[in-house]
Parts: sequence; structure tokens; C-alpha cells
Amino acid sequence: YFQFVQQWPPTNCIVHTKCSNPRPLQMFTIHGLWPSNYSNPTVPSNCNGSKFDARKVYPQLQSKLKKSWPDVESGNDTKFWEGEWNKHGTCSEQTLNQYQYFEISHDMWYSFNITNILKNASILPSTTQTWTYSDIVAPIKTVTKRTPLLRCKRDPARNKSLPNYQLLHEVVF
Repeated sequence: YFQFVQQWPPTNCIVHTKCSNPRPLQMFTIHGLWPSNYSNPTVPSNCNGSKFDARKVYPQLQSKLKKSWPDVESGNDTKFWEGEWNKHGTCSEQTLNQYQYFEISHDMWYSFNITNILKNASILPSTTQTWTYSDIVAPIKTVTKRTPLLRCKRDPARNKSLPNYQLLHEVVF
């Protein structure tokens, strides 16, 4: 099966303290589409198939992927796509070729855009408002028909004063 992972760039930038843009995108973007091992569903597979060929992604998908699957840390989108293909996408080669892998990922992002799903549920990014797990999961499950896995990260700036305070980092389904 595949894990489709969307990330929240501001959390990525806070936790990793490096971003190509000092004002990170305020929308969920693709982190990856990860074929997974049924016997250990929390660990994405790593395979060694055909190497990334940018010509198979350009020019048809480039403009779409720059929006849905940007590299928020270094700004080198092509290198990010290459890493995701080489680490995860090659595991899908029996089902999806490289073009299909990226096209389907973009189409899933478009159809199941976490930013839009949460916005429609009046859940907007905030430094003062917090939400419970069920507040976030319920609207996503309604749209995707899947119970998502939420991955959160501790906010280094608030770690000591609010030990249970966490930032939403990734949504996986």
C-alpha cells in the first residue's frame, strides 16, 4: 500500500531551523508517496530501482509539482523530487512508472488537499488557537474516507514552558 504524506512547511522550518524562504508556504505540501511494507506499516520502504530522470518529470509536471511538492528547506525542488523517487518511488515501479508516480501524487494533493479540508472546517493556522486530535482528524476522514495519521513535533521554543505543546507536522493517509 502507499502512504501519502503532506507536510506543513512552517513546522518543518521551525523544527529543522532551515528554510529556503524566511516566510514558509502557508499550505500543506507533499512530502512524499511512500510504498510501505505491510508487516511494518510505520516504516516507508526503501528500494533501489531506476534512478531519477528529470526529463520524465519535465515539462509536463514541473509547474504543478513546484506548487504541490516544493522543497521548503533548500528550495531545490528537482533535488527533492530526485531524493523521494530514489528512496521511495523506485519501490512503486511495478505499479507506477516515474511519471505516473509524480502525476498521481500531485493529483492526490489536489483532490485531498489538507489545507483546504481544514480551512473548510474553520481550522486555520494560528499561534494562539489550538485544536485537539479529533478536531483535525474528523474533517480529513470525512473527505478522504481514511483515518489519517497525524505526526507532530515539539516546538523547541515552547518545549520547556509547555511540554505537551506540539505542532502539526505531517498528515499521512
